[in-house]
Amino acid sequence: MSLDRGASSLHPPMSACRPLPPVAARVDAELARMDGEVDWLLALSPIGNDALWDSFEASGHTSVAPLQYIDLDVDLHAARERLRALPVEDIESPLLSGLLSEKQRELERQIELVRLRGTVGFITASLDLFGGVEPSLLKLANAILEQVGSGAPQDADAGIDEVMAAVEEEMAWYREQSPDFNAEVVVDTDLNSLMMVSHGTFYIDGDLRVPRARVQPLIQHEIGTHVVTRHNGRRQSLRQLEVGLAHYDPLQEGLGVLAEYLAGYLPAERLRVLAARVVATEMAIHGEGIPAIYDLLHVTHGLPSDDAFDVAVRALRGGGLTKDAVYLGGLRDLIDYLRDDGEFEPLFVGKFALSHRVVLDQLIDEGWAVAPDLLPRYCSWPDFTERLARCRNLPVERLFHQEPAQ
Repeated sequence: MSLDRGASSLHPPMSACRPLPPVAARVDAELARMDGEVDWLLALSPIGNDALWDSFEASGHTSVAPLQYIDLDVDLHAARERLRALPVEDIESPLLSGLLSEKQRELERQIELVRLRGTVGFITASLDLFGGVEPSLLKLANAILEQVGSGAPQDADAGIDEVMAAVEEEMAWYREQSPDFNAEVVVDTDLNSLMMVSHGTFYIDGDLRVPRARVQPLIQHEIGTHVVTRHNGRRQSLRQLEVGLAHYDPLQEGLGVLAEYLAGYLPAERLRVLAARVVATEMAIHGEGIPAIYDLLHVTHGLPSDDAFDVAVRALRGGGLTKDAVYLGGLRDLIDYLRDDGEFEPLFVGKFALSHRVVLDQLIDEGWAVAPDLLPRYCSWPDFTERLARCRNLPVERLFHQEPAQ
């Protein structure tokens, strides 16, 4: 069955879900705990980025110092053994067994990814987990870089204080809709992203400055997608819908980027950066380093120096993290889904892959999942329906704004 659109405005209690069978519940809970224990994204986020740029610039953009990372206080060998010992073969439901064993395999790949950080084996582990760059996606990325020009320039006139005020107001709005809505917000001056959500914690670069018109789109990406789906997933019997079923990243990031468009300002430069990430990922897979990637993006394709360097560093995280291709790939797949009249609201039940949509309906039929408690705030804006309808008919390479929507 499909989710009832009207039901999404309700706030069903946790008890509205049927409990998982005992073995499934035990495995599900342990997988969710281990998902939070091994924060692979934080472990692969370089630190000391300002010094890294300074050394790169001093070299004439020809060499870069080795990337540095935090120490992850986890016994990876012990974590892998606990993971492998889970009785997934004893799970009572074939439906749940399939989903939980798939997640078990993904977590083992994530552990391997962290274990191989900084080694020549990392790229193989990354390809195993996230895949590479398919030819059609690379073709789309190159077309965007070649055909999409720059939009109207916007001054970076909003700093951390203004952004934090907007974040606090956003969180307060969601708490008015659902009192148990929450997320820890951490301001970090050594972050290699403007904002990111990892395992439910919302990290914000303490030094960020962005155009004021980009504040709400960025907040709708992070809170309206990543935090809202985690909140909705927390209300399901299957905990994996909170932490993420296997391979959930493309849909999450596709929804996040789409949120920026629906919030009124996805600039051409942003779409170009997503395309650049695909090209950079492909170059990293083939052994190119940060200087070569930077040169192609900055000199050949005209990306600003800070964007080109950021994309290049991200592509070489850990030794070659291929995850960055999922942003454009996830957006493309999401637009294809919407063009085929795919329902929008059920995508916020929790964190899952588009390939899980049929499975999601089966979970609902079994009583192990319910309609989303919350939808993104932009869904309540007066022109949301018209904006979503536009997205169902636009090709990805035209999904951007030349200037902020009024």
